[in-house]
Amino acid sequence: MSAPVFSTHGCRLNAYESEAMREMAEAAGLQGAVIVNTCAVTAEAVRKARQDIRRLARDNPGAPIIVTGCAAQTEPETFAAMPEVTRVIGNTEKMQPETWASLTPDLIGQTERVVVDDIMSVKETAGHLIDGFGRHRAYVQVQNGCDHRCTFCIIPYGRGNSRSVPAGVVVDQIKRLRDRGFNEVVLTGVDLTSWGADLPGTPRLGDLVMRILRLVPDLPRLRISSIDSIEADENLMLAIATEPRLMPHLHLSLQAGDDMILKRMKRRHLRDDAIRFCEDARRLRPEIVFGADIIAGFPTETEAMFQNSLKLVQDCGLTFLHVFPYSARKGTPAARMPAVNGAAIKDRAGRLRAAGDAALRRHLDAQTGRVHRVLTEGPRLGRTEQFAEVSFDRDMPEGALMDLTIIGHDGGRLTA
Repeated sequence: MSAPVFSTHGCRLNAYESEAMREMAEAAGLQGAVIVNTCAVTAEAVRKARQDIRRLARDNPGAPIIVTGCAAQTEPETFAAMPEVTRVIGNTEKMQPETWASLTPDLIGQTERVVVDDIMSVKETAGHLIDGFGRHRAYVQVQNGCDHRCTFCIIPYGRGNSRSVPAGVVVDQIKRLRDRGFNEVVLTGVDLTSWGADLPGTPRLGDLVMRILRLVPDLPRLRISSIDSIEADENLMLAIATEPRLMPHLHLSLQAGDDMILKRMKRRHLRDDAIRFCEDARRLRPEIVFGADIIAGFPTETEAMFQNSLKLVQDCGLTFLHVFPYSARKGTPAARMPAVNGAAIKDRAGRLRAAGDAALRRHLDAQTGRVHRVLTEGPRLGRTEQFAEVSFDRDMPEGALMDLTIIGHDGGRLTA
C-alpha cells in the first residue's frame, strides 16, 4: 500500500495543517487513502474542492477519500452527499492523532461517516511540531480562529473563535526548525494580530515577534504572513523599525478602499487608517512593501465606491495584490444585501488585477541593478526579503541565503 495522498486548497495555514496531518496519518499507519483539505473562503473554492474530489476518485480507484478543512466544517452535508467521499472530518478533529488512528483500513468503514463537532466550543490551539516545507522556509502556526464577524466572511464558522499558541511553545518550535537548518520562518494564523488576547497577561503580536528575535538570535529571517493593520501594536511597529531580521513585507487585510463599503463589511478600519498605517510603516522602514486582499463587487458597491478601492493601490503604495471577486456565502449577512451585477464584478476584478500588475512591474523596475539577499527555494528560484520572486541563470543550492545582483525582470519575476 502507498502513503496517503494529500490535496490542499486555500491558505498557508491549511498547507501547514496538511503537513501535520501527514505526520499523524503516517504515524497511525494509514495507507492508500486520499485526504482533501478544503477551503471555504468563496463559493468557487468549494466548487473547486468538489471538482478535485471527483478527479482524485478517478485517478485513485478504490482509495478511501477523506475530506476535511474549512468547507468540510461549514457544510459537511455537501461532501457527505458525494458518492466518492468515504469520510468527512471537521477542522478540530483533523488535528487530533486519535482521528487518524481510527482511519486504519479495518476501522475506516465501521465508524461514523461524518465527524464534525461544534468548532465554536474549541478553546485552545495546539502548537503542532512539523519539519517545515522543503528545505528553505518553515511555517509556524501561532493562532487559529477569528473573533470578528465581517459580513462577507464564512471563515469564523470554519475555524471557530480566536485561540493563541503560547509564546514558549512557538519559540521552542522555531529553535527546533533553526536547528534543522531553516533560514526563514513564517508566522501564520487566521487573524494573526489577535494573537495573545486569550493568553495570561494578554500579550500582543509585537511582543511575540520581539521575543522570537531575542531568544532565537541565529534565525536569519522572520516573516509575518498577514495582518489586520488596524490592530498593529506598538512593539510590532518597533520591530518593523529596528529589527532587520523581520522581513520588510507585510500582507494587509484591507478588503476595500471605500468607507461606506468598509462599514457594510463590518471592518474595523476606514480608508484613511489604511493609508496612515502604510505611511507610518514606510517611514519606519523605507524599503518595506505591502501586499493586500481587496474584494471587487461587494454588495451595494457603486462605480464611485469601486474607484476608491482602485485608488487605494496607489494611495497605500501596494505591490502585491490578491483580488477576490465577491462571492456570496450562504449564512453571512452580506449574502442578503443587494448584489452587484456579475459582469460588473468581473470587470472590476479585472481592473484591480491590472492595477496590481502595474504596481508589481513598477516595483520590479526599481530593483534592477540592486543587490538583494535572496533565499533560494529551488535550483532556479528564490525570493528577496521583500518577497519578490527571483529566477537564476544557474542552479543554486536550496535553502541558501545569497547576495545576488538583479539584472532585470519578466514582468512578474526578477532575474539574477
